[in-house]
Amino acid sequence: MCGITGWVSFDSDPADRREIIDAMTETMACRGPDDVGVHLRPHAALGHRRLAIIDLPGGRQPMTLDTPAGDVAIVYSGETYNFAELRAELAAAGHRFRTDSDTEVVLRAYLQWGDALVDRLNGMYAFAIWDQRTERLLMVRDRMGIKPFYYFPTRDGVLFGSEPKAILANPLAARTVDLAGLRELFAFTKAPGWAMWQGMSEVLPGTLVTVDRNGIRSRTYWRLRAVAHPDGRDDTVATVRELLTDIVDRQLIADVPRCVLLSGGLDSSALTGLAAQRLARDGERVRTFSVDFLNQEQNFVPDEMRDTPDSPFVREVAALVGSEHRDVMLNPEHLADPGVRRRVIRARDIPAGLGDMDNSLFLLFEAIRAESTVALSGESADEVFGGFRWFHDEVVRKADTFPWMAFSSMLTESHWNILNPELRPRLRLPEYIADQYATAVAEVEHLDGEDELEHRMRTICHLHLTRFVRQLLDRKDRMSMAVGLEVRVPFCDHRLVEYVYNTPWSLKTFDGREKSLLRHATEHVLPRSVVERVKSPYPSTQDPGYAAALQRQAKEILDQRDSPVFDLVDRDWVRRVSGLDPVGLDPFVRAGLDHVIDLHTWVEMYAPTLRLD
Repeated sequence: MCGITGWVSFDSDPADRREIIDAMTETMACRGPDDVGVHLRPHAALGHRRLAIIDLPGGRQPMTLDTPAGDVAIVYSGETYNFAELRAELAAAGHRFRTDSDTEVVLRAYLQWGDALVDRLNGMYAFAIWDQRTERLLMVRDRMGIKPFYYFPTRDGVLFGSEPKAILANPLAARTVDLAGLRELFAFTKAPGWAMWQGMSEVLPGTLVTVDRNGIRSRTYWRLRAVAHPDGRDDTVATVRELLTDIVDRQLIADVPRCVLLSGGLDSSALTGLAAQRLARDGERVRTFSVDFLNQEQNFVPDEMRDTPDSPFVREVAALVGSEHRDVMLNPEHLADPGVRRRVIRARDIPAGLGDMDNSLFLLFEAIRAESTVALSGESADEVFGGFRWFHDEVVRKADTFPWMAFSSMLTESHWNILNPELRPRLRLPEYIADQYATAVAEVEHLDGEDELEHRMRTICHLHLTRFVRQLLDRKDRMSMAVGLEVRVPFCDHRLVEYVYNTPWSLKTFDGREKSLLRHATEHVLPRSVVERVKSPYPSTQDPGYAAALQRQAKEILDQRDSPVFDLVDRDWVRRVSGLDPVGLDPFVRAGLDHVIDLHTWVEMYAPTLRLD
């Protein structure tokens, strides 16, 4: 896992501005603390920061291969899990390797198959290849969008980077945010290509983008397709088990310490059990980490999303598999620390407003990084197998909007309430969400003969796999890479996604529960309590001390009467809720306060030009 960046200019030579490409590369230092490299050629400059995972001495980048017609260079972030098979195939075709890294496999695959290499890769990746022979840049992103990748077209070329901050380090990219950028920040639809910053876009998942003297073009090389599912229940469960076993085996490959993120839920516990089983064959114990909050278990109160605390289930799983386990315990002071918030916003480049859930994830990853470099996460299992509660809510199923919004208005209500009254009507958020929903639904393929329920559930699954999960994957990557931790997501293997996506809803819920296929495919490595546990999302602190800290910080913002954040937020709302009793403070209000403080911190750090007309 690494950080990549670059600058292509056909009317000038970026090599003449070495200090700029160095600055762009330096913004990726957290993503790649182990090494730095720059590749300079006429009209192109590539920068790379390396987090060494495989072939520690040999995988330096940018990596270059010479050909009679000119050299070809790559900057690569991520992992290719089938690199051993591809390496053998390329060696049989005559390639001679000088390293053991997957980066060289990808580069030689380009020399062998050109752009068609994308169809052969299994992994999580974002990479760019500059082909000096044709003066052409190729940018590629993995199928599910696990690894982030952004680009900014210029008058005579393009800027690109793993994160927006790399692009913003180039003076050609203005730090401008307009209404279009702000809408998605408050809408939570994950509009394809959105990057908030005016003129900047994401390389879409499953897409390759080419840049040459004729301009910029993109091509989708993978998308979810509707195909008939041929297998019965037993065969489907067996196939899911076989796929997951192979996926976990592949994703445990690393030349550095690795671990599993364990929450005590079905998803992470299944990965822990499978990883423990695999490592035991080599005489190793699996290492596990979980996050918890001071006194959360003793004082836990069930809410709309969480019936039980995580800790008892974590202990049962750790005991069953014999893991080397560590709880990362956090208190309100950790979570509300303004320094932590600044580091989180710096990691994400946006004021996401998720507050303690972002801050705790960052602190968890920071603690893990002191002992491991690679972690496996259960992220995306709910999207793949249909685990969220709203998948099983009849009212939500029939709602003519994104399911996560129909289930809980917290995503919108708590964040819209904070908006400056003059700004809110300009954003036209309800109309924007409706347009995004219509666009997303129109992209779904269906099979002839689907009944009403199957038709609707395929649509809901598609929305989660192409919209909702991308928000969570971006969050996971940015939080982990900010501390130099590579987080792998086995449930995003495209083979598993394709197979489960096309299983009928009746198979996904054949035992009358959520995630039936996953539960039965992995019950052999799980304690009975976890097999029977109801879905519980990522934890959030219930300590009123956190709410009180937010109110104190909000009052400090109110004292800054000329702060540009009040062009975005309602000063009267902030003043009113800052005086409420923090004990029992409405979670909608607390979420709104978190977003206000995020916005204020972001404005201070990034000094964006806001175009709100």
